[in-house]
Amino acid sequence: MSATSGRPRLEGRRIVITGAASGVGAATVELFLREGAKVAGLDLDPGGRRTDALSSLALDVADHGAVDRAIGDAAHRMGGIDGVVNAAGIIALKPFIEMDAPEIRRLLDVNLIGPINVCRAALPFMCAAGQATIVNVSSGAGLLPLANCAAYAASKGGLNALTKALAVEYAPSIRVNAVAPGLIDTPMTRNRLGGEIPAGMAEAYPLKRTASPAEIADVILFLTGPESSYVTGATLAADGGRTLH
Repeated sequence: MSATSGRPRLEGRRIVITGAASGVGAATVELFLREGAKVAGLDLDPGGRRTDALSSLALDVADHGAVDRAIGDAAHRMGGIDGVVNAAGIIALKPFIEMDAPEIRRLLDVNLIGPINVCRAALPFMCAAGQATIVNVSSGAGLLPLANCAAYAASKGGLNALTKALAVEYAPSIRVNAVAPGLIDTPMTRNRLGGEIPAGMAEAYPLKRTASPAEIADVILFLTGPESSYVTGATLAADGGRTLH
């Protein structure tokens, strides 16, 4: 709820969220629905859930034509688009020399070309709406890379640059920001680490723990809601202090 009015922070807002079926995307969907938004949740496997406030659409964000169709459908269902959250993403943790061309291409396609596709398709609707927002889910690796994630870091660094460029180009009618999480306890993270997050992995973080998806969703809500009305072009590190931005 809004601290000043007692009303839901996103009442009347119409938001597209990618990566909506799990992890940070799913947590953001649930939070935004509680805060009064209408949501179009896009994912490779959206699960078929649908309510008056939520529509779920199957989508590969790397497929330009499919994105155009899905965004058009979402705008039709919701009566327009006031915001986008690009939460879809994949990760690969291995030495760069061991990555083959298809792996690198897929990382870039999902993590960078995907948000580009979604933003390009949604921008006409957001320009028509006015006072719209874009929040890109980047990574601390895009601010301060680690070993064995060069392609991933490049994709997220590119997303940070895209965030700034769109913020300049579409101000003042659209605010564009990014959140750069650190270690999050999600199915994707656990799968990439062999099923469990090693106990000592969080020691590199001043807060000495992993984040929950809900904690990152709270940051996305801040960047989408009225409390951040004077914030654009920012990449907000929500990484337990690892990059100390």
